[in-house]
Amino acid sequence: MSENNKKDGAGAVIPQQAAAPAHRAKSSESSEVLLRVQGLQKHFPIRKGVLQRQVGAVKAVDGIDFEVRKGETLGVVGESGCGKSTMGRVITRLQDPTGGTIEFEGRDITRLSASKMRPMRRDIQMIFQDPYGSLNPRHTIGSIVSAPFRLQNVEPEGGVKKEVQRLLELVGLSPEHYNRYPHEFSGGQRQRIGIARALALKPKLVVADEPVSALDVSIQAQVVNLMDDLQSELGLTYVIIAHDLSVVRHVSDRIAVMYLGKIVELADRTSLYEAPMHPYTKALMSAVPVPDPKRRGAKSERILLRGDVPSPIAPPSGCRFHTRCWKATQVCKTTEPPLIELRPGQRVACHHPENAPDQAPQDVVLLSAAREAVELVSGVESAEVSGTAPAELAAEDEAAATEEAATEAPAKAEAATEEAPVEEAAATEETGTASDSAGAEADRQESTDK
Repeated sequence: MSENNKKDGAGAVIPQQAAAPAHRAKSSESSEVLLRVQGLQKHFPIRKGVLQRQVGAVKAVDGIDFEVRKGETLGVVGESGCGKSTMGRVITRLQDPTGGTIEFEGRDITRLSASKMRPMRRDIQMIFQDPYGSLNPRHTIGSIVSAPFRLQNVEPEGGVKKEVQRLLELVGLSPEHYNRYPHEFSGGQRQRIGIARALALKPKLVVADEPVSALDVSIQAQVVNLMDDLQSELGLTYVIIAHDLSVVRHVSDRIAVMYLGKIVELADRTSLYEAPMHPYTKALMSAVPVPDPKRRGAKSERILLRGDVPSPIAPPSGCRFHTRCWKATQVCKTTEPPLIELRPGQRVACHHPENAPDQAPQDVVLLSAAREAVELVSGVESAEVSGTAPAELAAEDEAAATEEAATEAPAKAEAATEEAPVEEAAATEETGTASDSAGAEADRQESTDK
């Protein structure tokens, strides 16, 4: 653990939120590639009828390419349902890929059987998202953390119990927790147990599937900093899957942005956060809240994407983001953009990227959905220039209408009051005329009778 860690009154270790570790300052370009993924696909078949014939497939991961170098951390972000967790399970071979290749330390592990993958499990481990569902409630903590030693027939020096207690102490738990059960621990402590189990066999690659999403905010910082410390001490390589952009920025060297089973942008964290190229990445970055009340009136570019993510059963043709993009043209609808390097270390799959030369300058006619998105984006931006959200604008318009109505009411009442005597006089004059006519008629009738 870090020397900057503090202890609270109960003696629990609370890691301090710190800057990125110093080992990330070195260039990772010269590092050796540990994991290389090319054209990876994972499709889940959809079957119907008595004969269970396949009528379609859910294209959870549909052709992605990336590589992970030794000692670095690759962050994977995207909306829910974009295929992040499926990708993590496939590269660890917990699920078999539909297509593509997975190379670990230069060895193709794509089609290895379970028996041949067993020795590889020592070097590839996974931290699961749910700290409550990933631990067997019937087993003690000692039994859970020692399971990798039993499955791999490994006898650590000093015995299994001593090694398990050392691992528990390494992740910030007490060695006395060896005989306790999972229900006796909090969510953060359970996640630490999961980390201890993943580190038992000293792996080279750890895939963490949203390791802090189910935890409280105060516990998230502790677990993230713990993973940073363990990476520095043990030389681990991480693939961290998350949807929290602030967590990914803190822990990652490079970041891959996924959308509907595809990687749309892959870059180092500085380039990605300071100058995102893909419109989807820009929309994600605009959604990050800034916890500073003083900046409420500052100009910001909050982008609201129209509609929902399309179904992975029948993804859109061409660029999969064109149905929600404010820059989409005809080429985006018909041609899928390749993931190419537009800047050193920054690869983007877009025909009309941000902060970079246009890849299709001849195509300038926006699609109808893009025109609507442009109107929405421009409206939101103009509203936020004055520090006012669209909902607040609607409320202000309603208030202004109410105030205008209240202002006009006295004037109308006064005008009505002024017009009332005139109308009353006219009515009185009318009544008087009618009375005179009735009196004259009565006199004529009387004289006739006489």
